[in-house]
Amino acid sequence: MLVIDTPSPNFGDRRDGSAVTMLVFHYTGMRSADDSLARLCDPVAEVSAHYLITELGDIHQLVSEHKRAWHAGLGQWRGERDVNSRSIGIELQNPGHEFGYKTFPGVQIDSLIELSRDILERHDIQASGIVGHSDIAPDRKQDPGELFPWRELAQAGIGVFPEAGIDTQETLDALLTQIGYDPGAENRISAFQRRFRPGQIDGQSDTICCSLAAAYLAALSQ
Repeated sequence: MLVIDTPSPNFGDRRDGSAVTMLVFHYTGMRSADDSLARLCDPVAEVSAHYLITELGDIHQLVSEHKRAWHAGLGQWRGERDVNSRSIGIELQNPGHEFGYKTFPGVQIDSLIELSRDILERHDIQASGIVGHSDIAPDRKQDPGELFPWRELAQAGIGVFPEAGIDTQETLDALLTQIGYDPGAENRISAFQRRFRPGQIDGQSDTICCSLAAAYLAALSQ
C-alpha cells in the first residue's frame, strides 16, 4: 500500500495519553482533492485528518496516527466527547451534499478497505467504534452520507452491518443510546437511517428501524 506523506500542521497530542478506540469516516465536501488537501493543510483553517483518499484511490497521510488530528469537532459517541483524542479520521474526497454528492468510486473504496484493515491491525478498535461523522455529530453533519458503502466494508471485516432486523420490545430511543448516539441529539434517528436504511431518511421511529438497531447491537456482541 502506497501512502503519500502530505504533512498538515493541524494536530496536537492526544489528551491524557488516550488510546485509539475509534475510526471515523468523513467525506471532504469540497470540489476537488487539491482543494481538500489545501484546506486540511492550512493552519488558518484549523482542520485536519489523519488520512485523505482521493477519488483515484491515492492515500495521503496528513497527521501521524500517534497524534490528535482535528477532524471530529464537537461530537459524542458512547459517552466520549473528545472524539479527536480517541480516534483516527479518514477523509474521502467527495463533493458532498453541497456540491453534488455522488457515489464513491470503487478504487477509492478499495483503498479505504486496505487502509482501514491496516489501521485495525495496529489499534484495538472494536466494531462499535467504527463510525461516520454523522454518527458522532448528527445535528451538524451528514457525511459520509447515504451513499457510503457500509455493507461492503462490513463484508471486508470493517465493522458490522445487519442484513436483516430482529424482533425487539425496546424503543428506538433506548436502542440508539445503547449503540452510542448522543441522547441529546435531535437528528440521531436520521443519522441512524442514513447509515443503516438510506432508502428512507425521515427521522421517524418505526418498527424497521427498531429491528435494525437491535440486529446491529446483536451483531456487535457476537
